[in-house]
Amino acid sequence: MKPWLTIVGMGEDGFNGLSAAAKSALDNAAVIVGSERLFIMLPPLTAERHLWPQPFSAFYKEIQKFKTHQTVLLTTGDPMNFGVARKIFEVIPSDEITVIPHLSAFTLAAARLGWSIPDCDCFTIHGRPAATVEAFIQPEAKLMILTQDESSIAEACRRLVARGFDTSSITVLENLGGSRERITHFTANDNPNLNWSPLNTLAISCVASASAKIHARVGGLPDDAFHHDGQLTKREVRAATLAALAPAPDQRLWDVGAGCGSVAIEWMRSTRGCEAIAIEHNPERCAMIAKNADHLGTPRLQCVQGAAPTALAGLPSPQAIFIGGGIGEAGVFDVCWQALKPGGRLVANVVTIEGEMHLFDLQEKHGGELVRFDISRLASVGQFRALKPKMPVTQWHVIKT
Repeated sequence: MKPWLTIVGMGEDGFNGLSAAAKSALDNAAVIVGSERLFIMLPPLTAERHLWPQPFSAFYKEIQKFKTHQTVLLTTGDPMNFGVARKIFEVIPSDEITVIPHLSAFTLAAARLGWSIPDCDCFTIHGRPAATVEAFIQPEAKLMILTQDESSIAEACRRLVARGFDTSSITVLENLGGSRERITHFTANDNPNLNWSPLNTLAISCVASASAKIHARVGGLPDDAFHHDGQLTKREVRAATLAALAPAPDQRLWDVGAGCGSVAIEWMRSTRGCEAIAIEHNPERCAMIAKNADHLGTPRLQCVQGAAPTALAGLPSPQAIFIGGGIGEAGVFDVCWQALKPGGRLVANVVTIEGEMHLFDLQEKHGGELVRFDISRLASVGQFRALKPKMPVTQWHVIKT
């Protein structure tokens, strides 16, 4: 089928900054869908103009009614770079769409700063919680961020200062590529709070102080990085648990009996696009999970309050499941195993003899590996020191073939 929908990216340089192909698509369009801000930049054209429907999610159904017309979807910058095109391709076949991108905000920002894009973490907090920034705050990291609006600048500075990255270099790049372009430099602890444009890109060169809270993205954060009441998978066992779960981009984890959410949070921090659902029956621990997700950079973590297996009903199927407690409860394993996608990984940890006996039975039936972790930590014994053993943890790791 000949493409009927053309997605055109436009910058702050307006119609004159478009390529010949983009101008031709607009000239020949019967329908143009876009925002008032972008329409102002267009010359007189014969096409019907339609504003984005509200709510935004309604657009994906509304666009279908223009299928019999040559339609242009007018967007900002590069529509394939944290733009609307990704969602459009989920509802309209790719052979019906043509994309004509403009320069992205990241490309323009990198050119102004002299930064190499592959050396940067590029992400967006537009339409997403600002807490997303937290996972990317690392020593000497370079961040380029598409913001929600002018309020995002102060929020990013607040989080940097709270983490001890207060002398990090901040650059606010407003209205890039247009006549109103402005670039401002300062440090996180010295935000000038100017009358920022809502159309801004944030560039951060992270600088850690001696007292900075450094949260590595490798599994095994210190236990005190989490708010908890003692119910968390301890650091060494957590690192081994994450290794067995094998996080992969865009995969989903169920953390059953999540406690403070430590495994789910580290799963989401580990690599691009990881999702997690934490299932926890205790409401106070659910509150801890939300607090930990905010300050460790995983605000998309979904918490389901309830007891397994009942609380698992209707949840989207995962590629990995961690059962930190309750695997011996009636129906918990069976429901989890049935929901787990083929090739998925299931990891269960226990500390009791009864729990071990249950894992022995499951391993005999389904295969997989059984491992026991014996961890000792340094402790004082009078005027001397000794390695004091912690309660052993037995782990079962199995792949659903």
